[in-house]
Amino acid sequence: MMPRRIAHSLSCLALAAASPALADDGRLSLVGEMRLRAEAIDGQARAGFDSRDTLLSLRTRLRADYDAGAVRFGAEMFDSRAYGADPGTPLSTSEVNTFELVQAYIAGDIDEPWGEGTRLSLTAGRMMLNLGSRRIVAADDYRNTTSGYTGMRADLTAPKGIRASFIYTLPQMRRPDDPADLRDNRPKIDRESFDAVLWGGLISRDAMIGRAMLEISFYHFGERDSPRLATRDRSLDSFGGRLIAEPAPGRVDYEVELLGQRGSISRSLAADAGRQAVRASFVHADIGYSFRTAWKPRLAIEFDRASGDRAGGRYGRFDTLFGMRRADLAPSGIYAAIGRANIVTPGIRLEAAPSRRLDGFVVYRPMWLAADQDAFSTTGVRDPAGRSGDFAGHQVEGRLRYTLVPERLRLEVDAVLLAKGRFLREAPNATRKRWTRYGSFNLTASF
Repeated sequence: MMPRRIAHSLSCLALAAASPALADDGRLSLVGEMRLRAEAIDGQARAGFDSRDTLLSLRTRLRADYDAGAVRFGAEMFDSRAYGADPGTPLSTSEVNTFELVQAYIAGDIDEPWGEGTRLSLTAGRMMLNLGSRRIVAADDYRNTTSGYTGMRADLTAPKGIRASFIYTLPQMRRPDDPADLRDNRPKIDRESFDAVLWGGLISRDAMIGRAMLEISFYHFGERDSPRLATRDRSLDSFGGRLIAEPAPGRVDYEVELLGQRGSISRSLAADAGRQAVRASFVHADIGYSFRTAWKPRLAIEFDRASGDRAGGRYGRFDTLFGMRRADLAPSGIYAAIGRANIVTPGIRLEAAPSRRLDGFVVYRPMWLAADQDAFSTTGVRDPAGRSGDFAGHQVEGRLRYTLVPERLRLEVDAVLLAKGRFLREAPNATRKRWTRYGSFNLTASF
């Protein structure tokens, strides 16, 4: 018999899909979304967790917006829960964050503050952020929880395709963070404080080189120990540039982003730990072509490299901070083995959208370590002696999405197959099985 939890969740999704929008009178709008996810893994690649595992997740989002003319108000509640976890499940605040008001802000626009064609938008309060490529600051969508930020944001548009965004925020620290509380889905209010501060921004201009947009970015993240949380006391400056020509039918598209990271970090969580200078880097590059056919296929070649830590006085592991991982590398969830750290990986990607209701992609990538004495990517698998080689394995990832009811109900299926290379088989704390198989089924209802 179907477990009561799953039956109840499916009933809620069905009702949500059949419901009309709650309100939309031009001034007040209320919308919501429920996503039910069932995921399973066999041959877990991350060290310290069950080799075989399953997890059921439910994420509910409720959003209200009110347009008062001169100003706008917005609020959004996330309720993210996970069921079926045991002490060996990789459960964290990436899966559980119950009854949290992630957004609660006031915003307004100022027309022509610096002459004709300029506009300034200001936002203050709790908010979600997706800036630039989203590789440093993002609100991850595949993940069961999201990232929230409390502070101020300014967005400027100007003639000739010039845009700029600036932020000063306190990232919200998701709670609960205790393993037992996470398994119980216990509600606790997220915290923000000046013990963790993120500020910076980006400037871009359209058609800077041909049809390509040029973007320059800088972000500073600083943290320090609080009475309840020990940290690595990161003080990181992340700066970079991006050139991107968006995909278009019958045309070549491309993107290149270079990011450097400087600053300092404590050698451990100990209060009296010494500090290391940080010298880290990241590069992403891809080139693709979109064919003029009914299925709208796009074929692309990609490359990503995130530095790792090597022996010596400087810390070299790249920190993606609050960036997403799914769009470039792999799903999170109970897989979450591939992230933007200590990795070198080319890839080939094929995307297609046969209809307005169906789309999908498949990606193949071999993977190496950038530094063979550091942990590979986000697996936690490490050989401090560097004797296990630097080849991590082959990964094939795919996604298929189909809209069952337009604007109401969507099905998504995700799958990953990882053939472990020498490093993930022979490192001292490598997991036992030679293959990792991951899959998830997602049903999303919007109302």
